Amino acid sequence: MNQTLKFVTLTCSLRVGSFNAAIANALPELAPEGVIFEHLGSLGLFPHYSTDTEAAGFPAEVLAMAESILKADGLIIITPEYNHSIPGVLKNALDWLSRVSPQPIAGKPVLIQSASPGKLGGVRAQIHLRQILGYFDARLLNKPEAIIGEVSEKVTDGILTDESTRQFLSRQLTAFRDFAR
Repeated sequence: MNQTLKFVTLTCSLRVGSFNAAIANALPELAPEGVIFEHLGSLGLFPHYSTDTEAAGFPAEVLAMAESILKADGLIIITPEYNHSIPGVLKNALDWLSRVSPQPIAGKPVLIQSASPGKLGGVRAQIHLRQILGYFDARLLNKPEAIIGEVSEKVTDGILTDESTRQFLSRQLTAFRDFAR
């Protein structure tokens, strides 16, 4: 039970100054004892998935991310909501990762967090992402859910400053640590 766990974080917004990146960057300081973090690379580096590209060989970025996820004790996906769903770059990455063997997300503890300037906080993105992750047979932490609405009022200059959100995320990370163990 005292073993250090490593969680990898996947930020699904490419925007400079992303609110979701601010959430991801806050996680290490909010985490319980015994948890370390590694940020995964940018999803913007993945080419669009096609079987033709796959037949020519998996891109190095895909294989590196798959290896990092495989070696981690848990995966945290922090995503915005685009048009009532997940960002295209996230769907593209999941399409690529679904093709890698051994499958890096299968059986992996996964935590979803979403943040949006709107009141709903990305809840529709989470619903779609949960459906997609079912294909992978991921082990999802269902509660507590981090659905951060009106995030533009909770992040200042790229830093998550809202104390109640910080406290909630800290409790969620403790639950995820226990779930992953």
